[in-house]
Amino acid sequence: MRTAVVAAQAPPRAEGPRPVPSAPEQAEERELTFGGFRYTCRIVRQGTPRTAPLLLLGGSSQDRYSWQSHEKWLAPLCTLITVDLPGYGSSDFLPASYDIDFLGDAVQHMLTEIGVPEVNLFGGCFGEVVGLRFAQRHPDSVRRIVFGAAANRLPELYSEAVPRLTQTLERGDIEGAAEGLVRLFMSNPEAGKVRRHAAVARLLQRQFVNQTQDEIRKAVEHNIRLVTHGCYEPLPVPRVPTLVFTGEYDTLCTPDMGREFAATMPGALFTTVKEADHLVTVERREESADLIARFCTDRSVEGLPYCTEVEVPCPGHSLAQV
Repeated sequence: MRTAVVAAQAPPRAEGPRPVPSAPEQAEERELTFGGFRYTCRIVRQGTPRTAPLLLLGGSSQDRYSWQSHEKWLAPLCTLITVDLPGYGSSDFLPASYDIDFLGDAVQHMLTEIGVPEVNLFGGCFGEVVGLRFAQRHPDSVRRIVFGAAANRLPELYSEAVPRLTQTLERGDIEGAAEGLVRLFMSNPEAGKVRRHAAVARLLQRQFVNQTQDEIRKAVEHNIRLVTHGCYEPLPVPRVPTLVFTGEYDTLCTPDMGREFAATMPGALFTTVKEADHLVTVERREESADLIARFCTDRSVEGLPYCTEVEVPCPGHSLAQV
């Protein structure tokens, strides 16, 4: 196991009369091994937390550092945990024969190794796929659930794009693959106003073009994994407070798909973030961080100026208060 320490960011200013927790401690990195595969997690500890540790599972092109820009809003509230699971980020390559169950169990392995018995879970895009399977297989480890840019099935746009993108990457046309990925993840500019749309498109293009050969190899294997094993299993979901949200102009995991997904979890809340698409957590960092923070500290998410009306697609036994 290897531990590294990096500087943590300062907390935001106090909001109203609420006491402000202490500044987060320095970040710690833990190198772990599960099933013979090395992987690394990042922990930003909070000495006086207001809620359970928050586990952030991002999309397939995100790594354990992708959430640093959210830390100034989230780290003052609780301990934050991010991870490069096997097959992603800087962790070991994971053959596509290893499915989503393996990744969900790797999450539980990490929590056991770092001594965290229970988390508030956030999963965005592919992170939702892994997070849901983790929650289904290890329900006692989850206190609250927030899913962003989520769906309960593989989007047709993605299924149709995977063979083309895989072939493009395999023949070394990185520019072509980058353009295809940007089109896949981002809405058409004519769909509606999206904050920072052009800037985020340039950021994604640059990120994809600058991928290393190791990252490209992992990306191809990731696509094969999803197509081979699928994403979702109709297993029971923990009956804990749950929030599902997406950008109002998300064309990959559309609001209707998110609403349908929320309806599979009795009492789950659903909303969309205004002026955002599938990359809502990048386009509206402060707002998405605020939404996650509010839900994980039992504050109301009703009437927020950056969200549409909160819905309860499947009332059932409501566990979440708006």
